[in-house]
Amino acid sequence: MALYEHIFLARQDVSQQQVEELTTALTDILAQGGGKVTKNEYWGLKGLSYRIRKNRKAHYTLLNLDAPAAAIAEMERQMRINEDILRFMTVRVDELEEGPSAMMQKRDRDDRDGGGRPGGDRGGFSGERRPRRF
Repeated sequence: MALYEHIFLARQDVSQQQVEELTTALTDILAQGGGKVTKNEYWGLKGLSYRIRKNRKAHYTLLNLDAPAAAIAEMERQMRINEDILRFMTVRVDELEEGPSAMMQKRDRDDRDGGGRPGGDRGGFSGERRPRRF
């Protein structure tokens, strides 16, 4: 069977419990097709970059899947029908990541690649200014 990473966005109007029920329904569809969910991560209610069907926020969920292509196709067909799902994306991968995803790892502002200089990774202040030429 092939390995997949699947992310879907649910409407902001639904509760977290309804998102979990939706995830359970998708897991059952995969199980009927001979697949299984190896990891399930709820990322929470996050803001969208742009409005999707009048929604400014969405519930994000990541699923790591080990399933045949037919089971994935059936799951995606069911997701297209469901009006609570705004968007979804399934990507085939060579291997699944173990442990928490990058979205679930806690990061402090100091841990980013700023090198301890002002401006962090944006470039910011670079030192002495050169005199202007008129």
